[in-house]
Order: sequence, then C-alpha cells, then structure tokens
Amino acid sequence: MGDDKDLVGKGAENRAKGAVKKTEGKTRDAVGDATDDKGEQAKGKFQVLKGKAQQKLGEAQQKLGRDED
Repeated sequence: MGDDKDLVGKGAENRAKGAVKKTEGKTRDAVGDATDDKGEQAKGKFQVLKGKAQQKLGEAQQKLGRDED
C-alpha cells in the first residue's frame, strides 16, 4: 500500500525535524542561560517541547504505517 509507505516516510521526516528542533531549542536555552536572558531561555524550552511533540507524531505515523502491512 503506497499510503502506508508515505506515512512511514512522513513519520521519519517528522522524527528528524523534531530532533533538529530539540537541538536548536537546547542551544537557545543554553544561550539564554549564559546571557541571563529569560525570554530566550523560555523560547528555547518551548522549542524543545515542540521538537519532542513532532518526534512523537513521527513515531505514531511510522507505527501506523507499519501496522497496516
């Protein structure tokens, strides 16, 4: 089924993009901490959460795509 493979592919893409967002967020948080910029820290923490959510979405997409086989 082509749609299932697309779902698995989209899942992999979302997992990768989520990992990048998490890394960027951790960096932003660290920069905010180093510069005592609470706003930047908050943005970094929020970005980490968005990355985690995107990774979980990707995991679910991949699982759904594989379970249909």
